[in-house]
Amino acid sequence: MKKWLFWAGLPFLWGSCSPAGTQAPRTGKWHAQLEVMDGRKLPFTFMLGKQEGTYRMEVFNAGEVVSIDEIRMERDSIHIYMPVFEGYISARSSGEELRGRFRIESLDRSVPFMARYGERPRFLVGPAPLVDLSGAWEVVFSPGTADEYPAKGIFRQEGDQLSGTFRTTTGDYRYLQGVVTGDSLKLSTFDGAHAFLFLAGMADSVMRGTFYSGNHFKEPFVGRRSPDYQLPDARTLTYLKPGYDQLEFEFPGPDGALVSLRDQRFNRKAVVVQIMGTWCPNCLDETRFLTDYMALEDTADLEVVALAFEYARTREAAFSRIRRLRERLGMEYPILLAQYGSSDKLLAQEKLPMLNQLISYPTTLFIDKEKNVRAIHTGFNGPATGAPYEAFKRQFDSLVRVLQAE
Repeated sequence: MKKWLFWAGLPFLWGSCSPAGTQAPRTGKWHAQLEVMDGRKLPFTFMLGKQEGTYRMEVFNAGEVVSIDEIRMERDSIHIYMPVFEGYISARSSGEELRGRFRIESLDRSVPFMARYGERPRFLVGPAPLVDLSGAWEVVFSPGTADEYPAKGIFRQEGDQLSGTFRTTTGDYRYLQGVVTGDSLKLSTFDGAHAFLFLAGMADSVMRGTFYSGNHFKEPFVGRRSPDYQLPDARTLTYLKPGYDQLEFEFPGPDGALVSLRDQRFNRKAVVVQIMGTWCPNCLDETRFLTDYMALEDTADLEVVALAFEYARTREAAFSRIRRLRERLGMEYPILLAQYGSSDKLLAQEKLPMLNQLISYPTTLFIDKEKNVRAIHTGFNGPATGAPYEAFKRQFDSLVRVLQAE
């Protein structure tokens, strides 16, 4: 990707390229906030600029940079369309301030958004840290309820700056960035699909806090330092029901043609089946990995096919999202539309009744040349997890090579 060397000296471009009377935003660094529940603010930072007549934006989350190139101005309003994902920001501009909303229309979600021009820290820093949170933590979300689930916190603290993520059995919570002040932590991320805020305090070596997802969901969590804690093996959570050895499906591609594992293209080949959605950041991480793997490795005896479960309300909208994902990532393997109108996992399981359960997008099945399911991996440890991501890549390559060689 080209370095963004065009920032310096460009503010005049906004005025010279904008219709008279507009208040186009200034180029440079901005500090933004989304208003979640309980009056809390989820902060993130971004860079805004213009190159060759095209607006550009970069959103920063710890080690992640989300590049956005679908931006347009209409008088005093700016419309920012997220890469790949459906979400978009529409805001009024006064030059040095933006006010509007982040929307995901298929889910009827709308979150208040505001941003101010200038370089500011993501979170205001308060008292000096009284704790060092670096390392691994055993975490439980929604403890003591029917919705309880385990997680592993992985954090790195340098002074008052904190980064890391929470891994769960269904995937990770992406690149989290924040601070430690006194005995409290604040972490946030905004990737164009999800807006996550974590607030917690430490007392008697126990971390207690609240996780906010946009302005539609929140839940408590509790964590304890545990260097040796491991989540359940992702290869044991989803499996074929007794009496089944194979996966069967028949879903349409963008051209309307039905595709199944009985098709000639899959004959005498190992197959990786990806159960996913174009709206899912963990699926996006896995899709990038699979796309790169198929481009760089010897895959003469390997096919990958994705089954998309979309919450887009119409078939046409769902296929539009699928085409957008393929074009954005340069994907060569097919994505079939398994479901639209809902990403509900119970409904999804009805489409794949041989599975004991579908608890995560993505879920990945490894199928041998005889079409027998040899392994199922639930969730995806993305690059934000570090070592677990590297371990997954090694395990994936090892298993695929065995299936290809048989």
